[in-house]
Amino acid sequence: MNFFSLFKRSLIYKFKKKILIDTDGVDPGSLDNLFHHYGSDKANIFIKTKEKGHGYSIFYEKKLSDYKNKKINILEIGSYSGASAAAFTKYFSDVNIFCFDLNISNFKYKSKNIHVFGLDIKNEKKVKEALNSITKKFNIREFDIIIDDGSHNLDDILIGIKFFFGLLKKNGLFIIEDFKYPNYYEYNNNIKHIFVDKLLKNLVEKKIFPSIIFSESEQDILMNSIKKLETFKGNLVNSDIAIITKN
Repeated sequence: MNFFSLFKRSLIYKFKKKILIDTDGVDPGSLDNLFHHYGSDKANIFIKTKEKGHGYSIFYEKKLSDYKNKKINILEIGSYSGASAAAFTKYFSDVNIFCFDLNISNFKYKSKNIHVFGLDIKNEKKVKEALNSITKKFNIREFDIIIDDGSHNLDDILIGIKFFFGLLKKNGLFIIEDFKYPNYYEYNNNIKHIFVDKLLKNLVEKKIFPSIIFSESEQDILMNSIKKLETFKGNLVNSDIAIITKN
């Protein structure tokens, strides 16, 4: 993504009228209701089409309930309209949500707890600039939860694991939505590499694998950083979510 495209999208985001959720009177309720209300496909029913969503809300509520009344920080990679960020803002009692997205012109919600950055995660320089900004402004260097709901391209998922997993706190959660898209769709299988499900299995079993993304030393660090790996199947054929707990 070139500079001018990102700049244009940032301008659209800046001047676009957005929905303030801090005073919208929506009852926090269940996370599934919040996903549904704000239009996230994580819900059981997707509000836009009235069809089934991925149904990830059941797994999120189960894994995130312990965080509900704690002060936490979430990094979301791939936010689109900000629907899930809006839902998380309502669900957690004290949360900062940092949204990294290539096209923030789609973002339609705003909150004092939501902080949006328009960037390409492949651009390491821009990512580091954003993280430095977060550290300076909020004194945050690590996150409680990191969610990858980005392009679902194989290279982006792998880069996300490589770059961001180390930014988790101890016992933090790294969540990868739709991690088997490269298995299902040729356009998401955009580099020659083992798929994410096989990669995660190798990491848990501490088996070195050939990779153009991860060196053997980086694999070793990851292997020793994973406390627990869980994968779940949602409502749809392509609904797969991985939740990794960090040591």
